[in-house]
Amino acid sequence: MIKRLLPHPALTAMLVVVWLLMANSITVGGILLGLVFGIVLPKFTEPFWPDRPRVRFRGALLGYVGLVLYDIVVANFEVARLILFRRNRDLRSRWLVVPVALSSPEAITVLAATISLTPGTVSSDVSADGRFLLVHALDVADADAEIARIKTRYEAPLLRIFA
Repeated sequence: MIKRLLPHPALTAMLVVVWLLMANSITVGGILLGLVFGIVLPKFTEPFWPDRPRVRFRGALLGYVGLVLYDIVVANFEVARLILFRRNRDLRSRWLVVPVALSSPEAITVLAATISLTPGTVSSDVSADGRFLLVHALDVADADAEIARIKTRYEAPLLRIFA
């Protein structure tokens, strides 16, 4: 019964949270409307997700969210330092081609979004076969080290989350 009502429980929870963030207040009406959206939209889009990935919602996901939030805060200060105290010609911006071991489109999307959320880097394209991600970095001394950092810091936990 629950599976029929909530075909995508994670999407339902995310939609409720996003609705409450957009409403910028927590009220009974806002929660109820968020729940309506959270139940109706996944039910409506269920036919478009025939092979939805299995996601582990335990410590790995919470750890990943914490890591990404921490990296966003740290990267904001690093980018502010770069902009305020370095000249533009001293920046070493580069395009990085990151090989991707993730197989599901949802996992690749989360990786690309994580990279774009972190100030100083932007993921701009995924290869047609989904095996490479094109990333622009604002200031990189060693391209190979930055690619390795992306793979170990972000992709490795996503491989555990999207089992």
